[in-house]
Amino acid sequence: MEEKEIQEVEAVETAEQTAETAEATETTEEKAPAPAKKGRGAQKGKKRKIETVENAPQSEWKERVVQIRRVTKVVKGGKKLSFRAIVIVGNSKGQVGVGCAKASEVIIAIQKAIAEGRKNLITVPIFKTTIPHPIVGRSGAGAVMLKPASQGTGVIAGGAVRAVLELAGVENILSKSLGSKSPLNAANATMDALKNLRTFNDVAKKRGLTLNQMLNA
Repeated sequence: MEEKEIQEVEAVETAEQTAETAEATETTEEKAPAPAKKGRGAQKGKKRKIETVENAPQSEWKERVVQIRRVTKVVKGGKKLSFRAIVIVGNSKGQVGVGCAKASEVIIAIQKAIAEGRKNLITVPIFKTTIPHPIVGRSGAGAVMLKPASQGTGVIAGGAVRAVLELAGVENILSKSLGSKSPLNAANATMDALKNLRTFNDVAKKRGLTLNQMLNA
């Protein structure tokens, strides 16, 4: 009888131990994090990283289209149509150029005019946001008169003359277009005037004087 009682007690103890181990495993399974889902469901839980793209540095050169005109050329068998573009190129720091080109399409004509304008750049002597002295420029039947102006006057000009002066970096000036009203003649006349400008130092060197001697003479 005693052996049977001992066997029953041992069976009860083993049953209690197995129950305790089962409870412990359940608790550990509950505390353990759920495995990550694969596929589209996993992407919903994650935050998407926004990539910032640095802006490309902008060029200091600016282009302004003054005129786009359709022109025709009479050839054997009919007329050939094309487009002529006049573009002003400048950096607003004393350099400016005028380009004129023709092509069968408008975009190609503008691109060719920009390339020609960059080839014909000139340096403009700027004296205190204006020009050093009055001057008249000529091109064909057109003429443009330029006069220096005081601070706050602004660019008193219009059309192609205004485009050339603004892209050249002149902030205060008076102008008057004379003769032909063609934008190409006005732009070329303005370029001729700016090209012939001379500073006080250049004139003093040519005369063999200092700047003070020339101004006090």
